[in-house]
Amino acid sequence: MKISQKISLWYFSKTALTTFCLFGLTAASPGNTFPKDVDIRVGIVQRFGDNPKEQLLIEPTKGSKLSLKFKVGKKEQTVVSDKGVKIEVVMQKLNQPIVNEKVVLGTYRTYETAEDSAAQWRAKGLEVEIAQPERWEIWAKRENYSTPLLRRLLLQSVKVDGSKTSKIETKVWKQVPRVSWVLNGMRYSPTQVEITSDKNLIKVNATQKPERANLFPGSLEIRPNSYGNYTLINKVPLEEYLRGVVPYEIGITAPQVSLEAQAVIARTYALRNLRRFEIDDYELCADTHCQVYQGITGAAPTTDKAISSTRGMVLTYNNELVDALYSASTGGVTASFSDVWYGEDRPYLRPVIDAPSNIWNKKEKSLSDEENFQKFINLKEGFNESTWDMFRWRRESSLEDITKGLQKFLRVKNSPYAKFKQLKDMEVVERSGSGRILKLAVNTDIGTFYLHKDEVRSAFVAPISTLFYLQPLNKGKIGTLWGYAFVGGGMGHGVGLSQTGAQNLAKQGWSNANILQFYYPGTRIQILSDAIKK
Repeated sequence: MKISQKISLWYFSKTALTTFCLFGLTAASPGNTFPKDVDIRVGIVQRFGDNPKEQLLIEPTKGSKLSLKFKVGKKEQTVVSDKGVKIEVVMQKLNQPIVNEKVVLGTYRTYETAEDSAAQWRAKGLEVEIAQPERWEIWAKRENYSTPLLRRLLLQSVKVDGSKTSKIETKVWKQVPRVSWVLNGMRYSPTQVEITSDKNLIKVNATQKPERANLFPGSLEIRPNSYGNYTLINKVPLEEYLRGVVPYEIGITAPQVSLEAQAVIARTYALRNLRRFEIDDYELCADTHCQVYQGITGAAPTTDKAISSTRGMVLTYNNELVDALYSASTGGVTASFSDVWYGEDRPYLRPVIDAPSNIWNKKEKSLSDEENFQKFINLKEGFNESTWDMFRWRRESSLEDITKGLQKFLRVKNSPYAKFKQLKDMEVVERSGSGRILKLAVNTDIGTFYLHKDEVRSAFVAPISTLFYLQPLNKGKIGTLWGYAFVGGGMGHGVGLSQTGAQNLAKQGWSNANILQFYYPGTRIQILSDAIKK
């Protein structure tokens, strides 16, 4: 179901809308009518069967039963069990090998960068798909390029057009995985299966360790994906999904106001991003490429209260759902969208000094200036995140380790510079107004190449944000470059809300609405309705 179709199922009360928009997030009152819930599809095990030894233990809760529904030929069949079912992968040999081939137009660290690249290819008239076999990739639409000749003609065309990293990826499958389980002495091996429980609660254990089982609301489905294995999908009501997100994203002991802010942002983020996995017929993943979701095992009264008291609330700008990005730490200043990714900037995602008072004037001392930036990154007191361990960091890395990391990164991108042998030096060429690195030059024995924006984090192991400067190290050998120290701050992309900063503002008495206004200037809280643009 498309996002527009899903959200059209929601309705709202004018009374609730007026109350929440004027006063921010408040507890639900008996007189208010809240939006009906909608189901979303989350890939909780995205590539099951990638390792033939993988197993999933699916169990009912005490006193309930599992129903496994699947097709045998054209006939639908259901088996019921009040015990756990161990689902494994059986490798099926093929009579004839299958050649799986596609044109990979680009490889990216994040969905945001891949989405922008996809838009550029579409603008050129090429139909593409966004995939995530491991990293995010752009594929030429497979059904349009279904023969070896068409794929090679396309590759030749895009190479002529200047795409140096596009490639044809070919795999020959002599065997394929099939999901399989034994129940009551019978072995079943369907192509896909739907799993439900009469209590709408199902335990999933992918580790075979009892203490690691997670409890998921809703139903499950195992279905083939585009990578030759399977995805375990949890079909779950949105508000129940949030019960498995908020505790893992910000914790259960954070101040209540910051939990409420996180609930609004998590809800907005989910609804804005339901398109991510269209290629495999689900909508969100369960890790940091989307939002961390581990079922409701970790749900707590504090986070449940924050979710219920903000039910149906989303953050909007000009009556449209915002791109509700957030990270663990901004390092003292939030980033613009274009500081990290390509694509159109969002007016509500712009640099904000992450402090309760004005301790740095960006206009007078621009962080795009290297000298100003280094002074800023060496400030430690007065910020919302000052007491957090990762607010400021310094990590050293040898030329050998940097070289290995860069070579691996460049091979994944299919870059010709992957063949370099010697790293001579590196230099930050350009910074944004938030101090993030926009362009970094790497000088090697075969020439100089450049890293841009968020790919800087992919290329190096040491830095955990792009908010850093480089310090050459000789380790006592004058005239010899040993490596570099990466001196920086923050953790993650730094765009939008800081989870660490939000907690500090909450402790200082800020309201949840004020916190969201601080990190997303010009936005407002609304009850989701058909009037909001998606």
